[in-house]
Amino acid sequence: MASLITLAALSTDLTWSQSPKVPSQTILFGAAYYEEYSPTDRLDEDIRMMKAANITVVRIAESTWGTLEPQEGVFDFSHVDRVLNAMDKAGIKVIVGTPTYAFPTWLAREHPDVLAITPQGPGIYGRRQNMDITNPNFRAAAQRVIVALIDHVKDHPSVIGYQVDNETKYYDTSGPNVQAAFVKWMQARHPDLNKLNHDFGLDYWSNRINRWEDFPSANGSINASLSSAFAEFQRGLVTEYLGWQASLIRQHDRPDQFLTQNFDLDWRGYSYGVQTEVNHFDAARVLDVAGIDIYHPTQDHLTGTEIAFGGDIARSIRGGQNYLVMETEAQGFPEWTPYPGQLRLQAFSHLASGANMLEYWHWSTTNNAAETYWRGLLSQDEKPNPTYDEAATIGKDLARLGPELVNMKKQNRIAIYVSNQALTAFNAFKFGWTSRTTYNDVMRPFYDALYRMNEEVDFIDPSTTDLSRYKLIVVPALYAASDAEIEHLNAFAKSGGHLVYTFKSGFSDENVKVRSGPQGGAVAEAAGIHYNQFTIPEGVSLDGDPYHVGTADNSARWWMELLTPTTATILAQYHHPVWGKYAAITRNTYGKGEVTYIGFMPSDALAEKIMKEAVERANLWGPQQTLHFPTIMRSGVLANGKAVHYVLNYTAAPVQASYGFPTGKDLLSGTTVQKDGTIALPAWGAAIVEEGTQTKP
Repeated sequence: MASLITLAALSTDLTWSQSPKVPSQTILFGAAYYEEYSPTDRLDEDIRMMKAANITVVRIAESTWGTLEPQEGVFDFSHVDRVLNAMDKAGIKVIVGTPTYAFPTWLAREHPDVLAITPQGPGIYGRRQNMDITNPNFRAAAQRVIVALIDHVKDHPSVIGYQVDNETKYYDTSGPNVQAAFVKWMQARHPDLNKLNHDFGLDYWSNRINRWEDFPSANGSINASLSSAFAEFQRGLVTEYLGWQASLIRQHDRPDQFLTQNFDLDWRGYSYGVQTEVNHFDAARVLDVAGIDIYHPTQDHLTGTEIAFGGDIARSIRGGQNYLVMETEAQGFPEWTPYPGQLRLQAFSHLASGANMLEYWHWSTTNNAAETYWRGLLSQDEKPNPTYDEAATIGKDLARLGPELVNMKKQNRIAIYVSNQALTAFNAFKFGWTSRTTYNDVMRPFYDALYRMNEEVDFIDPSTTDLSRYKLIVVPALYAASDAEIEHLNAFAKSGGHLVYTFKSGFSDENVKVRSGPQGGAVAEAAGIHYNQFTIPEGVSLDGDPYHVGTADNSARWWMELLTPTTATILAQYHHPVWGKYAAITRNTYGKGEVTYIGFMPSDALAEKIMKEAVERANLWGPQQTLHFPTIMRSGVLANGKAVHYVLNYTAAPVQASYGFPTGKDLLSGTTVQKDGTIALPAWGAAIVEEGTQTKP
């Protein structure tokens, strides 16, 4: 059967879904619920316990295709109906997930071609997310179950919205049909083969393509230009697939029901960085509201950084719109069993970034299969436990405060510029032959540094056209970028903004071809520097410890460029018997603004000092900077026009947090908080201070 992929379907001319729908006028609180998995009939008892915990929403169905459609075209909605009717009777709302991320055994038997062919070979049935999302037989079966499910549930009063698939990626699908579609995609973008060979450097090792019929599989490519183009194409498959599902649902749902997706992040044993396999900024455009799955360390390792990072990503990919936390841990892995107070702290941390819903994965821990030890609110005995009891206190607070806290808006003046294109290109080399350092390893320390000093950020990407709302933009490792993209960033500085570039920015063009002119291209020009050599630092520090971080942290790691200023001022030089004559950090006046360039990877402590200086020079240092991690403050403006400040204590010791904003009231305790006073926070404690007057628009 011919490939389902079409060039039209993969168009990058995406528009936002019109008239974004508001899921609720309060903060939703709940969990994923799978009645199908329960070893006994516990529905009534589960409902009773949910009501006792003030659960207001559950997500169902997204992993139960084999139960919904036990045979091709034969549907059994009995489990869905039982849950919908029980939830409606209890006043609990329901989000229905399309069940397409784990397909049934009969589909694998009847159409084995639905299994993705990856660089490792044909897929084997068993694990989830092992399908070719472009396969016509998979699409036909997926369409049948999606339409049948939506038609069956759409008029049920408990159903408020739909989750499209689950943590969708392209799953390394790269068989002959995908390769053929990629060739057509390349033909449309690069119709001149001679120019393609030149722009991609395909003469190297005789990789030259002289006829389109000779185009090889990208799976074996040693050419980063070609591999990066293929990765961009594969990310486009995800956007197209989610858009296809969204379009199907919109043809059958009620007008008041919303569409979301539970995006996940780069995984490092927990949620860590920008997702490699999905362009979230593109994919979010086909939804009504973004959803996010955020998992993170707890116990002595709870910092809130991953909660803030995931929330900032989710909020930013739809231009500042509030988002839904579709999954986060309750108990989670055994090493994540939370200390008393941590579940509450985590919940308010999500709201502090702009979440309008908090859902745990999941309600009750499964008794079988791969996720036996990924625990929900309840353990396998399905009895109350300290985590469930603490969740009930969160539910009680949200029942009271949810209508006031919902739809908080951010007014951030700092942005971090991220790029899937740069990520893929950077990761193709990973600092040489042996290093495993990735794009996210560079980006996260700068985000983390701003987080620790209580500076909040948005994320922007190459699709962000208006940069004028920001005063400071941090651009980590923009390894691959077009001249136009770099000029767009430089224009921000020229008009008065503060721009911080790190090493490896501007090194290659959008085709991952290293610029043959001055290294760094227009980035180096705006930064007022030039370089043409770089090395791996060994025993290299900054001369004179200019940022006062001490010997242990005053070091260069991973990579260093040997910078020579043209018009820039040297902020720091390397301390080394050979490399000591070169600049390490520079600042250049550029138009009405300035460009800072960091030529190496600093230690975490040094990155924080560099970011502190950048924030101060952008005149963004404020009252929140009287606090520092482990005391975190995150702020916004409520729908009633009043400023609100979430004050969060990420330590096992009580703290007295200074408060430098206008007098307000802690919504959790009801106590008044005076300007220039303090807030007493217990171990792992939180306060939500609403200022007494409305802020100016």
